[in-house]
Amino acid sequence: MGGFDLARILERVADFDDRVDSLFDKLRGRPWADRIFYTASQLGDYGLIWLLLAALAAFGGSGRAERNLLRLAAVLGLDSMFVNGLLKSVIGRSRPLIDDGERPLYLRQPITTAFPSGHASSAVVAATLLGELGGRRWRRVLWLLAATVALSRIHVRIHHASDVAGGWLTGVVLGRLARRIWPLR
Repeated sequence: MGGFDLARILERVADFDDRVDSLFDKLRGRPWADRIFYTASQLGDYGLIWLLLAALAAFGGSGRAERNLLRLAAVLGLDSMFVNGLLKSVIGRSRPLIDDGERPLYLRQPITTAFPSGHASSAVVAATLLGELGGRRWRRVLWLLAATVALSRIHVRIHHASDVAGGWLTGVVLGRLARRIWPLR
């Protein structure tokens, strides 16, 4: 009978992280890839890109878009408190080891631990909530941007792939919960 084997699970997670990291090694050092992922990672800091997009939508004068800006700002704040304040402190996973000389571009170094990725979580929350403002094309752009921000954290070696996966799943739950509790009318 198979029991709960934490050591085996952690070994599989580490193997997954190593495999994904080796895929990103093929992109690292390429100027176009570094520029895209480092920029996406910086824009994801503090939910900046998501708040900017929501503010631009609200600037058009739609009451619905203005309410969504307020909702998004509040939910991203709660997401940050939950992910960065609670989950990361409870789990306490170390970030990938990297020599600062290996970074081709500037990147703010977070002070929190690694799991789950706050960038991935906030990206999914934002794509979920902002996606209510537009059609299919708008939602595709949002999800592509969310994926780029989330994956950027692996490329820049701030997170392991499993941190990003955990952040993505956290964002799915929080985004759906936010839509249910605070529907956009």
